[in-house]
Amino acid sequence: MSAAPEQVEYLYELWDANWDDGPLGNYQILAHPITKKTPKRIYFTYLNGRTGFVDRQKIEADGEIYHGYTMCLLHLARPEIPQRPQRPTLAALKAEMAAAHPDRGGSDEAFIAARQRYQRARASAEGAAR
Repeated sequence: MSAAPEQVEYLYELWDANWDDGPLGNYQILAHPITKKTPKRIYFTYLNGRTGFVDRQKIEADGEIYHGYTMCLLHLARPEIPQRPQRPTLAALKAEMAAAHPDRGGSDEAFIAARQRYQRARASAEGAAR
């Protein structure tokens, strides 16, 4: 008769793979196994078996804690991966500009702001195409 496997608990880290040399947003979730819990500390392993610990009362109260040695924010629950905001297309910006035109019921200020957004996006797209 075999015993049920022991449940492994983790501390989670939201890690951006491009934090030093590129655009942010290439997130991964790293799971650091908890090896021991005492009334004051939670011990975990990270980076090739190294051991670290965090203040148990603080992380259980806040749900997350900054671990100074590894310089990362650790979470008790698996965090959500943030989604990058989607850039509007040139066609959508052009339609927004047309809808904001004073002849179609918009105001001068709304039209000017929409036209500036469209022109910035168009210049950015042309610069990227070169």
